Amino acid sequence: MPQNYYLFRSGRLKRKDNTLYLETRDRSESFQYRAKELYRKEKEIRAKELASQSIPVEQVKALYIYGEVDLNSRLLNFLNQHHIPAHIFNYYGYYAGTYYPREQIRSGQLLIDQVSHYSNMRQRLDLARQFVSAATFNLLKNLKYYNKPSKAKNCQASIDAIQNLQPGINSATTIEQLMGIEGGIRKAYFSAFNQILSLDHPLAQRVFHPPDIPINALISFSNSLVYAACLTEIYRTALNPTISFLHQPGERRFSLSLDLAEIFKPIIGDRLIFRLLGRRQLDESTHFCSTEDGCYLTEEGRRIFVAAFDQDLQQTISHPTLGRSVSYRKLIQLECYQLIKHLKGESEYQALNRWW
Repeated sequence: MPQNYYLFRSGRLKRKDNTLYLETRDRSESFQYRAKELYRKEKEIRAKELASQSIPVEQVKALYIYGEVDLNSRLLNFLNQHHIPAHIFNYYGYYAGTYYPREQIRSGQLLIDQVSHYSNMRQRLDLARQFVSAATFNLLKNLKYYNKPSKAKNCQASIDAIQNLQPGINSATTIEQLMGIEGGIRKAYFSAFNQILSLDHPLAQRVFHPPDIPINALISFSNSLVYAACLTEIYRTALNPTISFLHQPGERRFSLSLDLAEIFKPIIGDRLIFRLLGRRQLDESTHFCSTEDGCYLTEEGRRIFVAAFDQDLQQTISHPTLGRSVSYRKLIQLECYQLIKHLKGESEYQALNRWW
């Protein structure tokens, strides 16, 4: 089964016959990085680096490039032929852009349906409400998990604040109103992070550009990975990633991925943040650095988070409708298919509410 590959070293990524290999700048041999195998050492989780001369292209689902990697047109053409998106991350590890190959699956009628649902405000609002409702349900699920007596985390004030805002999701008459309600829900949600986590630098407010403290840096880093994972799965369908419903389509972003990421950030990204910080597998003093440009994960911190993130994407759960186990990555793909059925008028879209 194709895997995501994460490249942290710098060098030149080349095509060799029907394989990919990274020629590093400090040595002649090549390396591949697959954050599939993890090991524990002194309570620390790391990505295990696997040395190899090549990566068979059939094994690659998507590339996540963190190092300073040189590419040429021959390599890009090779990625295009094999339908492999390459997600590029900047010096600080945040999403910078994607090499998006020519669409593997095209459907003119689906494109018309997607544009039609965006243009019709009632239809657009119906879909936008689904994204916000599911995101709210999933983040409440997180807070209720930690609000149990056995966890000894008092998140009730945040839960109450979110539940007071919830009715506004269905009563919102414009996208702007809905986004305002979603913003209030997120603010109440983030206020519980100080209850769930023992932070050296408590979260006072969400700061993005640049992040000011470790927890803000980690949330931004996590969100960029969820966004890229959603974009990878959108590419495997006939959906157009630039036409969205909750977020406003823009000239330089794949905004449909932003819509889907709202659903999966609480399920995949936030739960991972709680786990790694709670178990001290990520440490604020060790795995983050502060500069004049803000606070960022160190390379070691990025490797730890990426390894655990990829492992979680491969984790499987029993699906109540399909009657079989599916991975978290498959859940994203299934969400795309559910959206397609809605756009085609085959069934009503019900965004994923975490059942497990």
